[in-house]
Amino acid sequence: PEKEAPVIYQALRELTHNAGMPMPKVYLMPTDQPNAFATGRNPDRAVVAVTSGLLRILDYKELKGVLAHELAHIRNRDILISTIAAVMAGTLMFISRLGMWGMAFGGGRRRNEGGAAIALIRMLALLLAPLAALLIQMSISRTREYGADAAGAAISGNPRGLASALGKMESYARQRPLVELNEAASHMFIINPLSAQGLTALFSTHPPIQERIARLRRMEL
Repeated sequence: PEKEAPVIYQALRELTHNAGMPMPKVYLMPTDQPNAFATGRNPDRAVVAVTSGLLRILDYKELKGVLAHELAHIRNRDILISTIAAVMAGTLMFISRLGMWGMAFGGGRRRNEGGAAIALIRMLALLLAPLAALLIQMSISRTREYGADAAGAAISGNPRGLASALGKMESYARQRPLVELNEAASHMFIINPLSAQGLTALFSTHPPIQERIARLRRMEL
């Protein structure tokens, strides 16, 4: 409700006016981690969710930067694109598992007929399919995040606001990861809500925060 967070509604009214978009529905998530995400298949059915932790640490310009980023996702229909990418990745993994089961229970006769080399190639392809699916989904997600950063900065007219917000949010998120969140939903948020380090960060659906900040700062020049 607007009474709980009037500043969100004020910022969204200004931003949707700038972008020529309808006002999305707003949900306030009672969690300490500063984060936000958008959902909905088109601008007329869009929802922007903001955590209570976000409101506590960001000033008004930073908040507008985050909300503009989410509006950019909505306008670009990134939620639909991400859903399609996730379905494609899931389908590849499912086919890979079916293939592995087929080889395990039906490959003996072919190996006896001298098809060992073909069987090995098939096995490698099936083993690499999940990795390929992950890389495709990661690439699409990172590209859309960079695009939403740039488009959001244009909507708000203040790249510095989003850059500053991302720096603050990343610092707090590392201290307060959303451990109860399903990892499959982490790509929806503006920053990774889970603790991504090492190889996990390498294959994260989110681009490195420092690179996102650097790109936004270059927009000011």
